[in-house]
Amino acid sequence: MTALPRRVVGGYAAGSVGTGGFGVLPGLVLAYYLTDTLGVAALIASIVVVIPKAIDVVINPVIGAISDRAAAATGTRTRLMRLGAFALVPAFILTFSTPQSFGPAAAAAWVLLFFTLSAVAYACFQVPYVALPTELTPDYNERTRLISVRIAVLALTILVIGAGAPAVRDALGGGAVGYAVMAVASVALIATGMTVATSFAATRARPVTGADATDLHHRDAFTAFTTNTHYRILLTVYVLQALASAVMLAGAQYVATYVLEDKGALTIVFVALVAPALLVMPLWVRVGVRQGKRAGLLAASVLFGVAALGLSGAVAAPGPWMFALVAIAGVGYAGMQTFPLAMLPDVIDEVSQDRGRDQGGALSGLWTAGETLGLALGPGVYLLVLAATGFVSSSGDETAQQTDLARTGISLGFSLLPALLVAVSVAVLLRYERKTTQ
Repeated sequence: MTALPRRVVGGYAAGSVGTGGFGVLPGLVLAYYLTDTLGVAALIASIVVVIPKAIDVVINPVIGAISDRAAAATGTRTRLMRLGAFALVPAFILTFSTPQSFGPAAAAAWVLLFFTLSAVAYACFQVPYVALPTELTPDYNERTRLISVRIAVLALTILVIGAGAPAVRDALGGGAVGYAVMAVASVALIATGMTVATSFAATRARPVTGADATDLHHRDAFTAFTTNTHYRILLTVYVLQALASAVMLAGAQYVATYVLEDKGALTIVFVALVAPALLVMPLWVRVGVRQGKRAGLLAASVLFGVAALGLSGAVAAPGPWMFALVAIAGVGYAGMQTFPLAMLPDVIDEVSQDRGRDQGGALSGLWTAGETLGLALGPGVYLLVLAATGFVSSSGDETAQQTDLARTGISLGFSLLPALLVAVSVAVLLRYERKTTQ
């Protein structure tokens, strides 16, 4: 099979500037924005961050079916992608522009409304975008290469936005102005990546074969989930691992502030988690080619889980040693991102062949719905841990004092909980047969 041209790989990977930016920033700062700037109680904040993504679970399969119909009728999935990129900009800025006169209840309602609109706009881009690799190449190893470059761009984006956006916020003194400027700068980069990928997709679009637009329905994804073992297992593993990484991501700011007692340590934690992906991605590609994608995913998951478990030692002795374990977790995180997305096109082909028509959009819709729910539940679950261990919220520039129990909750929520979630995902992955990951 001929290798994909670099411009094709690069054009597709540009979309990860959008998915990486939107995926990381709310998970990193939204919970903290609610509890430590707007004064929203941790329990209420957990509800606010989960509801918008729960809505996506319902609408993403519908968006996927609409994308399949558009591809079958016109040969392009770009209309929804362009709509999502355009609509995300104002909704995202407004999410972090809560009027200063609002009390905690009104502030929570404001964030809930505009974060929901942001999530819907993002889904309009993400669902068709995830479906594209199946149409770009049928080659097993080329899909791994395509996704590996995308994940490298994703890691770089996460590094830039995850470290840079809080730095912009802090440089302006935090608070309302800091968060608003952070949102404007971040969403400009996010929307640019989405626009580039949309333009690329328009030039690469091809009609979906074997399908009539009227035959495609959002229920196709749920049918595949119940009848196709590979899709069911792979999606379950991906959601569990998205949840694990989102829990760790949500806890990073709290660990920096209350465990390491240095808000600026967030940048170091973030760089330690994400930067290794830029270095080890070629290694994971080789593992996938030589040992298979399933074996690569197992190795990456175990590495991440062991490192996360080791971080639970912060309960007794927090310190700079944590950065080394976070970096090891980052190596595993890179593989956990690469292999499921490289395996998904293989599964889409399998389901499409079984059903006699393209199912890329529908299956990608449910896939992104699951990922979105996992990423949303991460901050929500972490906030529940904080609420259960007596975390005290703050408002404005105030930083509340926390009890020993609250600090223990902050540490274990960041370490032990992700390790347990990944352990469950490994148990599920072991049931995935090797025949599609030869």
